[in-house]
Amino acid sequence: MERRDFIKTGLISAAAPTLILADVETIKRSRNPMALSTWNHGLKANEEAMKLLLSQGNALDAVEAGVKISEADPTIQSVGLGGRPDKDGHVTLDACIMDSQGNAGSVAYLQDIKHPVSVARKVMELTDHVMLVGQGAKSFAITHGFKEENLLTEESRTAWLKWKKKLGKKDDLGPNDDHDTISLLAQDSIGNLAGACTTSGLAYKIPGRVGDSPIIGAGLFVDNEIGAAGATGRGEEVIKVAGSFLIVELMRQGYAPQDACKEALGRTIGRHDGELAFQIAYIALRKDGEIGAAAIRKGFKYALSSGNKNKLHSVKGIIN
Repeated sequence: MERRDFIKTGLISAAAPTLILADVETIKRSRNPMALSTWNHGLKANEEAMKLLLSQGNALDAVEAGVKISEADPTIQSVGLGGRPDKDGHVTLDACIMDSQGNAGSVAYLQDIKHPVSVARKVMELTDHVMLVGQGAKSFAITHGFKEENLLTEESRTAWLKWKKKLGKKDDLGPNDDHDTISLLAQDSIGNLAGACTTSGLAYKIPGRVGDSPIIGAGLFVDNEIGAAGATGRGEEVIKVAGSFLIVELMRQGYAPQDACKEALGRTIGRHDGELAFQIAYIALRKDGEIGAAAIRKGFKYALSSGNKNKLHSVKGIIN
């Protein structure tokens, strides 16, 4: 099927159930701890999260611990230490976290702090704010014991200098596929959900740019009665449809997690008439343990850990 035909026939919407509000009391509560995350490095994040979950730890601690593995890994150039810098050569980080009670914390455009997800959690637990940005976020972090460090590795610096040398007048941004944000969703042994999302953002972005990852409802959303969803990919497009919130609301209305992810992507595909050069992918975890994942284009993978299995799964793209 051609991409334009896909849009015109409304295949995504047609596959979805009638919009009837779900009776949350009838949703089976899962009691099997599990972790669901984006991309290849989600495997190690899941492994760390499951150590806590299988030891009767809670979902919030698990998602924080899990994504911190990616944040501390200098070989992952899309998250934390070693992340590709902005146009001026500064590594700036975005992250958010959300618990089973609907509490949320977020930081954006944070520099020189390796674990933005932990700063986001401090914002959630120690203030009545949701988001801190820039120098304010950094000052808050330092006040609460976080250490400053240089996050620009030699590998990322070399790549930035190479890009800068080739920079043309119309070339303001980095590679379209440089969006390996990690979103991690987890459910603990008593059925509670939590999620975290963290990234260094679009490579070589305009200084000051913030994507979807620290925005509650865009890069991440958790409703403990229904489920959770997380995003990765072109953040601007995720923000425009409030992607993760939309997926959770669709699950509330009766959509299966898989159909909800596809429908959210359909909103973006429809806006562009099927002509997209970028990637967006979503993951979703429903309260009963059913999962979903979908991507606009091929290449996306998600990691699922449940019981003694931790496996990477490839996702077929909707349009190619």
